[in-house]
Amino acid sequence: MDRTTTEWNFSTNVRAGILAVLLLALLVGLWEGLNRAPILGGASAELSEYEQMMAGADETAGVPPPSAIMVRAWEQLSDPFYDAGPNDKGIGIQLGYSLFRVLTGYFAAALIAIPIGFLIGMSPLAYKALNPFIQVLRPISPLAWMPLALFIIRDAQASAIFVIFICSIWPMLLNTAFGVAGVRQDWVNVARTHELSPLKTAFQVILPAAAPTILTGMRISIGIAWLVIVAAEMLVGGTGIGYYVWNEWNNLDLTSVIFSILLIGVVGMLLDMALGAVAKLVAYQE
Repeated sequence: MDRTTTEWNFSTNVRAGILAVLLLALLVGLWEGLNRAPILGGASAELSEYEQMMAGADETAGVPPPSAIMVRAWEQLSDPFYDAGPNDKGIGIQLGYSLFRVLTGYFAAALIAIPIGFLIGMSPLAYKALNPFIQVLRPISPLAWMPLALFIIRDAQASAIFVIFICSIWPMLLNTAFGVAGVRQDWVNVARTHELSPLKTAFQVILPAAAPTILTGMRISIGIAWLVIVAAEMLVGGTGIGYYVWNEWNNLDLTSVIFSILLIGVVGMLLDMALGAVAKLVAYQE
C-alpha cells in the first residue's frame, strides 16, 4: 500500500469519525430538547393505570433525557461491584454473571461444534447423516428450550448456560463445515503425497485454511449468545443484566432501564471487536 492510499484511508477515517460525532451530538441534542413532560389532564384529573405505571403523576414524567442517563451511568459505574442484597447488586456484578454464563455456554458449544463441523466438512457420509438433524434443530428458538432445561437440570443458572450453548452451536458448526469443505483439494492431495496422517492434515492444512470462516461463525455465535442471555435472564430472574433490566422496569426506573440497554450494546460491541481482532491476527499470520 503506497503513501497516497494510506493518507486517503486516514483522511476517510477522520472524516467518518467527525461525522459520527456530529450525528451523535445532533441526536442527543434533539432528545434532550424534545424531552418535555406532557400535561396529563391537570392536577385533579384521574390518571389511567398505564399513566400511573409510567409515573404520570409526576410533572417530570416521560422518557428520561440524556443528561439524566449520564448521571445514572456515573452513579452505577462509580461503584459497579456493590452488593446490598439479592435485588440490589452493582452493574458490574450483574454483567459478570451474564458474561460468565455467555462465555461458559459459548466455549462449551465451540468444543462440540468445531470438531463436528470438521467431520461434516471432510466426510460427505457424515454430512448426509447429520444434516436432517441440523435442519430440524437449528430453527428452534433457544428460549423454547428453557422450560425443558429447567425441568431436567433444575437449576436456573445451568439452564441459562444450556440455552446459550444451544444458540451458539449452530453458526459455529455450519461455518466450520462450510470452511472445511471449501479447502482446496490440491492442498489436501499434497498432504496425502507427503503421507501426513488425517489428524496432521486437519491441523496443519485444513484448519489454517478454514480458520477465517470458522472465526466468522464464532463472531456470529457470540452476538447471538449475548442477545439470548438478556431474554433468558428475564425469564429465570435472580442475577444478570437481563434480570437487572426487568427489575428496574418493575421499579419504574426508566433511567436505569435505558442506561442498561446502552450498556448491553457497548458490551456486545466489545465482544465482537475482540473476536474481530483475533480474526485479523489470524489473517495477518497467514
